[in-house]
Amino acid sequence: MHKILVATEKPFAPVAVKGIREVIEQAGCELVLLEKYTDRAQLLAAVADADALIVRSDKIDAEVIAAAPRLKVIVRAGAGYDNIDLKAASEHNIVVENTPGQNSNAVAELVFGMTVMAARNMYNGTSGFELKDKKLGIQAFGQVGRNVARIAKGFGMTIEALDPYCPDEVLTDAGVTPVHDIKALYSGNQFVSIHIPATPETIGSIGYELIATMPKNGVLINTARREVIDEDGLARALADRSDLRYVADVRPNNAEALEQACPGRVFFTPKKMGAQTAEANINAGLAAARQSVAFLLEGIDRFRVN
Repeated sequence: MHKILVATEKPFAPVAVKGIREVIEQAGCELVLLEKYTDRAQLLAAVADADALIVRSDKIDAEVIAAAPRLKVIVRAGAGYDNIDLKAASEHNIVVENTPGQNSNAVAELVFGMTVMAARNMYNGTSGFELKDKKLGIQAFGQVGRNVARIAKGFGMTIEALDPYCPDEVLTDAGVTPVHDIKALYSGNQFVSIHIPATPETIGSIGYELIATMPKNGVLINTARREVIDEDGLARALADRSDLRYVADVRPNNAEALEQACPGRVFFTPKKMGAQTAEANINAGLAAARQSVAFLLEGIDRFRVN
């Protein structure tokens, strides 16, 4: 019998766990739960006899992979997968998958929750500005970016997007104007929403040179990854431009300094909350369970990322 381990420091909702169990056990596999673990040794012990591993934001590095000789597939319940060492997984012939699209609407709605808050001066009682007829730039037009565009149209915004991996016709079909230069994306849009992964090419790529070129009252929204921001450059841009705002679902390392230096112009959620809705929690968990079973029983790896 295949053993599927669900290892989550931040557990799935009980209703999601119930659904995951049904999917796994109906397929004739065994579910093992490791929730709210506080010691890395617990994870290392639990993966020792697992055939599949389902995680959320849990860090799965070379040490964890080396401790799992039976492991065949790791499924990240969510779109991002930079918490998993793909190189180590590939070296051990382990397939890594994500569950794209399951959290996308939840993240997109958070984008607009923070966007409205920034436009209204963090609700400090002073006059802000409306989103209607304003320009929004979307950096990466994946599932989250497409949901952001859908919501932005409801606000009456004009939308541009930059994504070298997405054909222009996909953007135009969605009512979005393609942009092919990142400097034009930032300088041409009062609002920019970031949706790129953290890769060697993108880490630290958004800094002073881009942020400082944003139009008056520019708002930068980051629900992607902390690492893509050059935090020193961000601090310089905010210091030089008292009209700029930065809101993020990923708290930067210099958050306290920014909050003190730019009161009312920055906001950070206490922890990453983009996917923290009941619906997203359930959708991602069930998708991860189905994909784990599909790979173990049928070799299907449609969402493989390594």
